[in-house]
Amino acid sequence: MKLRGIRSRILLAAMLPVTLIVLLLVTAFLVTRLGDNQEDYRHHARALVRQLAASCEYGLFSGNSANLQSIAHSALRESDLRSILILGADGELLAKAGVPGYQVPSSLGQAEAQQHDASKGTDLFLQAITASPLPLDDLFEAKASAAAVAPKYLGHVLIEVSKDKLQQRERELLWFGFGLALIGLLLGGLLALRLSEGVIAPVARVSRMIERIRRGELDARAEVSSDDPLRDLQQGLNQMARSLESSRHELERRVAMATLALREKKEEAETATLAKSRFLAAASHDLRQPTHALGMFVARLKQLEHKPEALHLIAHLELSLLAMRDLLDGLLDISRLEAGTVQVRLQSFHLNDVFEQLKVELGLTAIGRGLTLRIRPSSLGLRSDPTLLHQILLNLMANALRYTELGGVLLAGRRAADGKSARIEVWDSGIGIALEHQEAIFKEFYQIGNLERDRGKGLGLGLNIVQRTAQLLGHRLHVCSRPGVGSRFSVEVPLAPAPAVALERSNVSPTDSYDNLQGLTVQVIEDDELAREGMVGLLASWGIKVVAAGDLSTALRQLNAGSLPDLILSDYRLPQGEDGIAAVRQLRAAAGWSIPAFLISGDTDPGLLLAARDAGLILLHKPVRPAKMRNLIRRLTNTGQTD
Repeated sequence: MKLRGIRSRILLAAMLPVTLIVLLLVTAFLVTRLGDNQEDYRHHARALVRQLAASCEYGLFSGNSANLQSIAHSALRESDLRSILILGADGELLAKAGVPGYQVPSSLGQAEAQQHDASKGTDLFLQAITASPLPLDDLFEAKASAAAVAPKYLGHVLIEVSKDKLQQRERELLWFGFGLALIGLLLGGLLALRLSEGVIAPVARVSRMIERIRRGELDARAEVSSDDPLRDLQQGLNQMARSLESSRHELERRVAMATLALREKKEEAETATLAKSRFLAAASHDLRQPTHALGMFVARLKQLEHKPEALHLIAHLELSLLAMRDLLDGLLDISRLEAGTVQVRLQSFHLNDVFEQLKVELGLTAIGRGLTLRIRPSSLGLRSDPTLLHQILLNLMANALRYTELGGVLLAGRRAADGKSARIEVWDSGIGIALEHQEAIFKEFYQIGNLERDRGKGLGLGLNIVQRTAQLLGHRLHVCSRPGVGSRFSVEVPLAPAPAVALERSNVSPTDSYDNLQGLTVQVIEDDELAREGMVGLLASWGIKVVAAGDLSTALRQLNAGSLPDLILSDYRLPQGEDGIAAVRQLRAAAGWSIPAFLISGDTDPGLLLAARDAGLILLHKPVRPAKMRNLIRRLTNTGQTD
């Protein structure tokens, strides 16, 4: 906690000078006392050896050895003395007390001397003994005074003094100094702690106040006393808390107002979105209905004989219809991918099957643009959905052909570096894509250099469909391009085990040839008269017998009258709130068998896609391509109902 850090620092700041002062005082005391003890020890030893020298003067002068020995033994009673030697003037030993722990020096001077033996912890003191001059009052006083100037040398006294007591006193002094220092530090610490409380307590109150403000308790207020050292700071904190509380109330009021305004805007936006969705749904349905009918009429019109001028107009009419149909189909593909109604059917297949179909579909387009289309045969087997993979490659190839003016387009497949997947690449020598656009090209309706929205340059939906489909399949998509050089789009697809590829074949095949549909009876249920008329005319031109009805009740009457159809073609939205799914169900129940059927609708609601899938019916969105519808009729009547 921060307060602990503050407390520690304050205590440290207070204890540092106290510690220094205590240490200095104790050190000075110890140095002084130890020096005094050393000096007392030396003075005592000097006084003792001098006293012995004076006591031995008479014994040496008179040659009384017994007296000298008595003096030595008496002096040994001193506790610090270990041994005493009394030597004559010629160095002979006259008296001895104790056991000397040293060798008598070979040369003895007449001055005082001291020697230290560190190994034994003793000191040796040497003192010369001289005869004291005696003043005589006679005629020869002058001569005697002159003779007294030079005292007579009599001998030496050597004493060995132990330093044990001195060292013991020194140890006692050190312990006393240590205890004194400890007491001083303890008292100093208590004093510092007491003084620090006067500083820490206000800081702690300020810290608690700040912590409460940090937690959002802006109504917190600190109690300020007149003797508080942080009085001004706490008053400032109280003022800041009041300002923050006022600001928070104002902010909450503004946020509430903004939230209310945003809620109103959101509701308006949702209302506008619902209105737009209803409008787009109605507009899409209403636009698809006449476009679908127009497609049926144009397909029927092409089958008739016309003059060259009329054929030219019909061709342009078909191109315009194709552009509108491509736009509606692109929007439908995106809506299906967003709704999650596209079913992924994983299987093992030969990549070359997909390549052969693309070669058939795009060969004439490449020739028409004067480009070279190269598709390298491949023996690789893949594990994916061949239909969706075909759609990905078809869009990539169509884009490459559309934006290439010179050169050509290459489609190839090879094993990836990991050995577990194949890398399918589409190369072109087209205009290229700048780096800053390589991410945006996958957005809906995003086109580079087509501000005028020229339909010949596409609609800007192909790459978005490619990206969404690749994500659905879990295939990685890459793009590499340089402006003016060309582009390379690649898709990574898992490889399939070789035995699986040998057993399964792709369900994607080149354009199917149509069987003869003459003799079939098709029940058409369409409430839009124009669309129904176009549908009847086109089916009849294929040799199909058509039984047309505008609602379910009419279709049931026709069925009960004996018009048993081979296939049911019903619009989803029917009069009186009925729908095509219910119509197919009732017609099948009335016929007593599961008649092949499919639905057509101008609605793009994802819920409709899910409902049709749950009912096991194929749903074609208007405008329906005549060739696609004819192929579906052939497949349903030949193989029965399919997914």
